Amino acid sequence: MWRLARRVVAYEWGMWRSLTRWVLRRPYPVAPDAATFAYVGGVQPILLAFLVLSTIEIPILDVILRHTVDSPTIRHAAIGIGVWGVLWMVGLMASLRLHPHVVDGTGLRLRNGTSLDLTIPWDAVAGVSVRRRSLTSSRAYRYDEDDPTVLNLGVGSQTAVDLVLREPRSVPLPNGPSTGVREIRLYADDPAALVDHARRQLSAADHVTRRPKR
Repeated sequence: MWRLARRVVAYEWGMWRSLTRWVLRRPYPVAPDAATFAYVGGVQPILLAFLVLSTIEIPILDVILRHTVDSPTIRHAAIGIGVWGVLWMVGLMASLRLHPHVVDGTGLRLRNGTSLDLTIPWDAVAGVSVRRRSLTSSRAYRYDEDDPTVLNLGVGSQTAVDLVLREPRSVPLPNGPSTGVREIRLYADDPAALVDHARRQLSAADHVTRRPKR
């Protein structure tokens, strides 16, 4: 329970911090040679729909409570919860926008808001390709049902990029280290561009590794 509580507090703090930086237009810096790739498009329509509905719901709820509840404390508390819910969803969207996937000289950095941040170095990568898949679950982190050595990092119940590793590897997840995985499937709004950049970095890393020493 203590571990779960710490994860919840860290998640909430990261989300509100992302909201503040998004409002102030202060994105997190990346290396000069890095390329970033968004993945929020997989859930953005759903989040926007909830935002619109929740925003409309607040004044409607206020009118209903004015005519049905005599206590202003209850009415103010209900409105406060409604406003908090709207801000929470905006913060969630901000965290997804401010923490994109990153491709640079060190490896492929995979992220999901503030809850996931792991880097796969190029010397651990065997290949990367575009392949769109639909998942049976909306969970963000899930082992494949048919192959437990495949880790799905889905967004909106889908993945679009297959990252094959040279050998099974344990990676850090929010609930602890994973079992050994040989393939990671992830989502990106522009999977072709991500794969193109990744392959160029992978080729450069292979060239450096194979270059004879003098």
